[in-house]
Amino acid sequence: MLRIKKLDLFILKSFCVLFVGTFFICLFIFMMQFLWRYVDEMVGKGLQMSVLAQFFFYSALSLVPASLPLAVLLAALITFGNFGERFELLAMKAAGISLIKIMRPLIIFICFICCVSFFFQNVIGPKAQAKLWTLLLSMKQKSPELDIPEGVFYDEIDGYNLYVKHKDPKTGMLYDVLIYNFEKGFENAQVIKSDSGRLEMTADKQHLYLHLFNGEQFENLKSQSLDQKNVPYRREAFVEKHAIIEFDSDFSMVDEGLMSNQSNSKNMKMLQAGIDSMKVQNDSVGRAYYEEAMASTYKRLNNAPTRADTIKVQQARVGDYNIDSLFNAATLAQKQKIITSAATRSEAAASDWGFKSFNVSQTETSLRRHQTSWHEKITMSLACLIFFFIGAPLGGIIRKGGLGMPVVVSVVIFIIYYIINNTGYKMARDGKWIVWMGMWCSTAVLAPLGAFLTYKSNNDSVVLNADAYVNWIKRVAGIRSVRQLFRKEVIIVDPDYARLPADLRALSLDCLAYARKKRLKHAPNYFKLWFTDAPRDVEMVTLNDRMEALIEEMSNTHSYLLLNALNNYPIIPVYAHVRPFNDNRLNILCGALLPVGLFFYFRIWAFRLRLDKDMERVIETDGRIARLLEEGRLT
Repeated sequence: MLRIKKLDLFILKSFCVLFVGTFFICLFIFMMQFLWRYVDEMVGKGLQMSVLAQFFFYSALSLVPASLPLAVLLAALITFGNFGERFELLAMKAAGISLIKIMRPLIIFICFICCVSFFFQNVIGPKAQAKLWTLLLSMKQKSPELDIPEGVFYDEIDGYNLYVKHKDPKTGMLYDVLIYNFEKGFENAQVIKSDSGRLEMTADKQHLYLHLFNGEQFENLKSQSLDQKNVPYRREAFVEKHAIIEFDSDFSMVDEGLMSNQSNSKNMKMLQAGIDSMKVQNDSVGRAYYEEAMASTYKRLNNAPTRADTIKVQQARVGDYNIDSLFNAATLAQKQKIITSAATRSEAAASDWGFKSFNVSQTETSLRRHQTSWHEKITMSLACLIFFFIGAPLGGIIRKGGLGMPVVVSVVIFIIYYIINNTGYKMARDGKWIVWMGMWCSTAVLAPLGAFLTYKSNNDSVVLNADAYVNWIKRVAGIRSVRQLFRKEVIIVDPDYARLPADLRALSLDCLAYARKKRLKHAPNYFKLWFTDAPRDVEMVTLNDRMEALIEEMSNTHSYLLLNALNNYPIIPVYAHVRPFNDNRLNILCGALLPVGLFFYFRIWAFRLRLDKDMERVIETDGRIARLLEEGRLT
């Protein structure tokens, strides 16, 4: 029987509250970005509130699948960051609950979110996309709202340019009006100049009613020509003039069927049907084009040749004729006719095959768009689960809640995901990559990252500790830290100053014997280094342990002089001068791969030389400290 524990309810409540908030924040951000792209289609057109409300509603529905992954990532980071910051995550682990068990109720909830995302993309998304793009297309076709500015030419009315020097906003009167009418063309333009006038919209919002007072009208009587110096025109003075201008300012919705063939307005079943039909269409069209090309190249290829044709083909061979001599023997008119005929046939063939290539490429482009949309519905849904497995362990590792560090980390991760996903999508859409490879590229990159972070966080491994990576880089590059010993505030056991000089001299003798025995100044034998099963250097480990034990004992001193002398001891990497692997098979493989083997060979040789200098430094420091202890100069 399924039992929901109080801890699961606590985790679900903590996550869900943050998830709802982050979801609406992400949805608002995506809507603002979407609105910014199409703000020019809405501003200045006097759209009704109902039209704008539909636009925002359908755009919100379309952007829900894109907002869910980022909301999951941000909510997971904040939730587990809060758990880590308040030591709640530590208490859960101390009670014997692993990270996977802590995440278990949220994993079930995120799987539900993945289903919701898929439902939006497969059922609600296509309908919302069709409605949204129909609205956008209708907005583009709507004429702008009539608002004639002062002091500039207004050209938003098709075929007209209006200039108004001054207008009265209260009465709607226009003063010093200049109108250019280009409906009959620029050569037959009408120019109207009046002292004042009024421009109003008709009741059906299909025409503008123009009422002018005290002015003149100029109009050319016929088209101007470059050969004519004087062009007759007509001049008309008027006291009052009325005119009707066609101007459709009403919002009319275009047919929604225009979007029925678009890939983003189809569900997976319709996409699969479209993919299958386009594949069959491309195959049949390609086969027809191939047969047509072969038939036009090899005449009567598919028809049985007659006996006369067979005799002609057997008797006539192109190699028996000198084509150039035949062409040169023709008259100039015949040559011109031959060249013209060949050029005409070549251009016709090129045009024909260009059209056929365009037809096939258009179908192929539409096919790839349908395939990318089909895969996108799955990858976008799985992104919610992947982002959770990235955000939850990362929040437990960072242990920072709130909207500071989690927002920065989530934005960086989402930008990386967006770049990879968008690159793969464009490569698949343009046919440069296989469709499934491009669409699943982001999933293939981020899924291992989520698994790695979950594994590390579940085992409490160090992932984001900069010191660990710095120390690893130093160890690989051969950079070591400097020993720094300071005087201790409380000392329980004082050093045995009487015994220490003898121990230091014994250590010096052993270091000298080790350096001579190992011949550290000489280059190692390449074959013996890699292909002999030699044990690890236990002597060096023993010497280093003896040195560190003596340093630890002498560090309990009150003498600053002795502490400064102890800081001269080197920090020795005891395994840097030997083979890099414990497994002899890996060492043999490394030596067999010559470039890799040479790299490690020269690295080991360098560490052997440095170890020889370290032995000399240990011997020198031992002697100096032994003299200090024997002379009693420890103040």
